[in-house]
Amino acid sequence: MNLQDLILEFPEVVDDRGSLSIAEFDILPFVAKRVFWIYDIQSGKTRGGHAHRSCEEVVIALSGSFDIYVDDGQTNDVVRMSSCHRGIYIRRNVWCELRNFAPGTICLVFASEPYDSTGYINDYNLYIRQFN
Repeated sequence: MNLQDLILEFPEVVDDRGSLSIAEFDILPFVAKRVFWIYDIQSGKTRGGHAHRSCEEVVIALSGSFDIYVDDGQTNDVVRMSSCHRGIYIRRNVWCELRNFAPGTICLVFASEPYDSTGYINDYNLYIRQFN
């Protein structure tokens, strides 16, 4: 897993009125079927903590910051997400966990599939056994 290949840069327009970032759907590595956002995360709480069997995601810190732990069963890394014009592409069968949320953080996620609870691997030990 090469993290540089997973980071997406969204176009940013900056002028004296402020900044605007653009997420035209052709920049995503899949057709988005679902969009959701995470907010009001209490101190010390985590989100994610699973892998998707077939769904792919692009995760963006719209406001604030958080760490995202990614693990493909062979390598793992942590990326600090703190820019609203940068996203990270989470492929299917990659474990991810969002941690260390700054107060007021809003996280936006584009997903390649509608929600399906059967498409998740929620047990890290099971995940490692499957992908090692």
